[in-house]
Amino acid sequence: MNLGQPLGSVIQGSLTGGLEVRLHPDVSVEDMRVGKFLVVQGVRSRFFCMLTDVALGIANQRIIANPPSWEDTFLREVLAGGGTYGTINLAPMLMFTPESHESFSPTNGKSANPFVPSATGLASFQPQTSTTMELLPVKTIPSHFSQVYEASEEDFRRVFGWEDDPQRKNFSIGKPLDMEVPVCLDLNRFVERSNGVFGKSGTGKSFLTRLLLAGTIRKNAAVNLIFDMHSEYGWEAVSEGKQFSTVKGLKQLFPSLVEVYTLDPESTKRRGVPHAQELYLSYDQIEVEDIKLCSRDLGLSEASLDNANILYAEFGKSWILQLINMTNEEIKLFCEEKRGHQGSITALQRKLLRLENLKYMRAACPQNYVNQMLRSLEAGKNIVVEFGSQSNMLSYMLVTNMITRRIHQHYVSKSEKFLQTKNPNDKPTQLMITIEEAHRFLDPATVQSTIFGTIAREMRKYFVTLLVVDQRPSGIDNEVMSQIGTRITALLNDEKDIEAIFTGVSGGGALRSVLAKLDSKQQALILGHAVPMPVVVRTRPYDTTFYTEIGETAWDEKPDEELFAAAELAKADLGF
Repeated sequence: MNLGQPLGSVIQGSLTGGLEVRLHPDVSVEDMRVGKFLVVQGVRSRFFCMLTDVALGIANQRIIANPPSWEDTFLREVLAGGGTYGTINLAPMLMFTPESHESFSPTNGKSANPFVPSATGLASFQPQTSTTMELLPVKTIPSHFSQVYEASEEDFRRVFGWEDDPQRKNFSIGKPLDMEVPVCLDLNRFVERSNGVFGKSGTGKSFLTRLLLAGTIRKNAAVNLIFDMHSEYGWEAVSEGKQFSTVKGLKQLFPSLVEVYTLDPESTKRRGVPHAQELYLSYDQIEVEDIKLCSRDLGLSEASLDNANILYAEFGKSWILQLINMTNEEIKLFCEEKRGHQGSITALQRKLLRLENLKYMRAACPQNYVNQMLRSLEAGKNIVVEFGSQSNMLSYMLVTNMITRRIHQHYVSKSEKFLQTKNPNDKPTQLMITIEEAHRFLDPATVQSTIFGTIAREMRKYFVTLLVVDQRPSGIDNEVMSQIGTRITALLNDEKDIEAIFTGVSGGGALRSVLAKLDSKQQALILGHAVPMPVVVRTRPYDTTFYTEIGETAWDEKPDEELFAAAELAKADLGF
């Protein structure tokens, strides 16, 4: 394999601190950019590395004491490479050491070493195919003066695979900073753990999330339940930029595989969304846990929540309706009999009256909409819940918690049945739940009492995972962040947020500078369970070309009779 011209030589380094490389005189330091993917060729092993820092070096302090003028090109050229030079720091991420029994092409029939000296004196690598080559975590470092090379297209394919791999559900998320080679996520590994999309406001988190969701649907890796707070995923959304334009939503790309539910039918109709289904919830579906999650937005004290438990123990599911209709005299009598606090219950009653202003709340619903959503999920349909004008934090936290808790209970029941029977037909369909403003659900104060904290800690135990989207990862509990499998991170400036991204990541210190140097648009650092090593990418454009490549017409749909059979089976499981 022709590795091309070497860029530099390893001069020092350590396993924990990374490698320092001195660039060759003919290599411009300005061509070396943080996040670049490079390869170091050792004597026996090959190392795949990320560039984490760039620096300038001098051989003698007298040079900077009396530097040549910029117009003196001759003197600058004389000093270049000897008196002055560039250095880069590399973080080794993966290595490959071939075994002696593996098949390589020797030179002159004498050497079995895969790194064979060529006529130029440089090592020539004779690789195996990408399907048999095993990449391992780095446990050593290359020797002094090992040569550093640009990564080739073949290197990227070895590490990140290719999108049309028949054995894996790979999805191209973007391309390297300086090459036109797809960087792929393994979607099977992606959906089996909870994941996160992070970045400050305006860096394209919604576009990244839309890419990931489209890929998951396209590759049939999981069914999705998407809580769309700002109506960005289901139907058309406004594109960022100076000129007004829109991008297609998931319902437009996959009309038969995506269903839109709306809490505000009027807003959805104004936006021109066809076939959207109305969604209503009733007071008897609200439990104390749901109210506790919204206590900040409702202004409830701990005493009010304690008295809510007393009311629930007495009245059961109808506790809110009973409380709202109570008179002051009835509250007083109730407190005397049940040892409640009259002031706290009165305050609770006053603040729960705010629920009457929510368009989607009903004293009683004509049908169980959550069970209807479950039937769709079991039939392989992806669901987008739009909030419309009800996109305040009270509604978002209340609705997402109520729906997710019931769906999780159903999945726990189905998972336990599958573990008992071992019948593949009983295996639940993998579900990924997307939530925005995730730090409101997963902050240290509330994470222990929310269903989302439970799902994040359970990982894939019950076939339900999260895709959290947030601009404040530092607000998410550290234990939950350590369980996030794959992190796709756009630009972050706050030191606390950057530190949070690397919670539970070994060697994260070397990547901090990479994250801080990202462009503000269309760049992201990807690390974790779904990629073999961290990589910086130019994210895939979400445009007409993408629609053509990813849309439902470009792949074989399930026959209608299969979907119908799955729906009927789901009905039977739910007792319909």
